Formats: sequence, C-alpha cells, structure tokens
Amino acid sequence: MSEDGETTRWPTNLDRPAIEQRLADVAIKAVELQLTGMARRFADVPAMPAAQIASNVVASLTWLVNQPAAERAKYAEITRELEMVALNLKNLK
Repeated sequence: MSEDGETTRWPTNLDRPAIEQRLADVAIKAVELQLTGMARRFADVPAMPAAQIASNVVASLTWLVNQPAAERAKYAEITRELEMVALNLKNLK
C-alpha cells in the first residue's frame, strides 16, 4: 500500500494507565512549549478522578482550537495526543 493513501491508526482501546502516560507526555511537551497552564492541568493525572481528566482534556483541546493557525501548527503534537486521549475517555475508570 502506498504511503500517500495511509491514515494514522487511532487506538480506541487505551486503558487508564495508557491514557495517564499520554497525558504525562503532554505535560512534558507543554512545559517545553511554555504552556504552563496546560502543564498544570496534567501534572498529577493518576490522582484525578475520570471526570476531572475528561474536563482537562476538553478544556485543553478547546484552547488549542481557538489559537491562531500559526500557533496551532506549533502545538500539533500535543493536539494529536489530546485527540487520541479524547477518543478513549470512555475507557477511564
């Protein structure tokens, strides 16, 4: 199969530990990009209830979508990770 026609496969079966790891990665990347508010949202995910994690993911994605196009491009990696997590929020327990 040609690479031009391939799409990214989005895991829709991430469990809570996998979600926590992705959000820890988001927190690290947010610090690197000086997004301190976002980094704080994901600083201690293992201690958060599922509803708070979901709220933080949605709030972060909303903030990212509302950034100017040039800024959104800088945050593409974080956006992609948060989108993946958002698809898996139903798996949080």
